[in-house]
Amino acid sequence: MITAPKSYADLPPILTAKHIANYLHISERRAYELMDLKSFPLIRLGRSKRVNRESFIRWLQEIESTGECR
Repeated sequence: MITAPKSYADLPPILTAKHIANYLHISERRAYELMDLKSFPLIRLGRSKRVNRESFIRWLQEIESTGECR
């Protein structure tokens, strides 16, 4: 079981949908929907979806500054 991290520094270097869901307090299904957005910094490994922690944080900061999630 993955517990919600206290800060982004507590996240592992490579994140899964479960990590993202726990960090953002959203469902895993919604995390996968976010990962399907064009702007999301997705890493595909076969059928697996992953994201680099630093890229994910930059993506969140960009959304925060623009107010748009596309």
